[in-house]
Amino acid sequence: MRVLQIGPYPPPHGGVQTNLVDIRNYLRKQGCSCEVINITRHRRADADGVYYPGNALAVIRLLLRLRYDLLHLHVGGDFSKRLLALSLVSCVMPGSKAVLTFHSGGYPSSPAGKAAEPRTLRGWIMRRFDGVIAVNREIADLFGRFGVPAARVRLIPPHSVSPPGEQAALPDDLAHFFEQRQPRLIAVGQLEPEYDLPLQIDAMANVLERHPNAGLAILGSGSLEGMLRERVASKRYRDRILLCGDVAHEGTLRAIGRSDIVLRTTLYDGDSISVREALAFGIPVIATDNGMRPAGVRLIPAREPERLLAAIEAALAAGAASPRPVAGGEENLEAVVRFYREL
Repeated sequence: MRVLQIGPYPPPHGGVQTNLVDIRNYLRKQGCSCEVINITRHRRADADGVYYPGNALAVIRLLLRLRYDLLHLHVGGDFSKRLLALSLVSCVMPGSKAVLTFHSGGYPSSPAGKAAEPRTLRGWIMRRFDGVIAVNREIADLFGRFGVPAARVRLIPPHSVSPPGEQAALPDDLAHFFEQRQPRLIAVGQLEPEYDLPLQIDAMANVLERHPNAGLAILGSGSLEGMLRERVASKRYRDRILLCGDVAHEGTLRAIGRSDIVLRTTLYDGDSISVREALAFGIPVIATDNGMRPAGVRLIPAREPERLLAAIEAALAAGAASPRPVAGGEENLEAVVRFYREL
C-alpha cells in the first residue's frame, strides 16, 4: 500500500504534525510507502519522501506525479477557501482513494460549524471523500450534519501515547531550567492568541508567593513569540519563566513526564494531544473547559486568573495522579491503517 499524506509537517511540532508523523512512521514500520506533501509556510529541501511545494500549482504537480493508492489530507483550524479547493482536488485524483482527517475540535461549536448542512459547498466537498476521520464525537456529528454517510465516518482519536525513547533528551536550556525549579509547570502549544499564554505568565507572580522556586516552561513557537518574550522580560521574576521554542515530540514527552503540572489555558481549543499524553503519564492537567476535555482534567473557565491559581494550588496539594489507561501505544494508528485497507 502506498499512502500520500498532505498536511503540516514539523517543525513546528503541533498536534496535527504529531499525528501525521506518527501515521507515517507506523506505515513505514509495516513496510508501506508513505510520502508527505507539506502545506505550511515552513520550507525545507525535499528529502526522505517529504516535499515542500512553494505554491498551489506545485502541489497539484506533485499530486499528478507521485504514485499512491490512498491520499490522506489533514486539516486543522477552519475550512478556508484554499483548503476547500485542496480538498476537492484531492478527491478527483485518478486511481486513488481520498481520506480526510479534520483536527479542529473547536470548529463544530463555531458559527461556521453550527451552520453545517448538506446543501452547502463544504458539505458537497466533504461527501466527495471516500472516508473521513473525526478526532472526537463532536466532529463525527459535524460530518453527519454535512450529509456524510455514517458508513464513511470513523471516530479515531489522534493521540498515540507511548513513553519517549531512551535516547530522547531535553534541550540543554530546558534540562538546566528543570534542575533549578520546583515545582515545574509547563505549557505545550503554539505561541498564538488562542492559547492565552499571557494569563499563565502573569499568574506566576502569585504562584511564586507561595512557591518561591517554581518555574514555568512554555514549549512551542508562533507569531506571538516576540511579544511574549517582551512580556517575560518585563517581569521581576523573568528567570522563573522559560520560552523554549519548538521542541521535538519525544523531547516534549520527556518534559511532560518531568513536570508537576501541565497547563492548557485556551480561548479556542479542541481535543489536545498534549493533555492526553500528560494524563497517560499521571501528570496533573489544568485546562480551560471547552466541553470536550477527557476525564481527569481540572477544568477552569477562560480568562479567570483566580480560578487558575486555585487549581494550581489544588493540584500541587494533591500531588501526581495515577497514570490513566488510555487508548495509546499504537491502537489509534492501527485503526487508521485498518480504515485505509477497508477503502
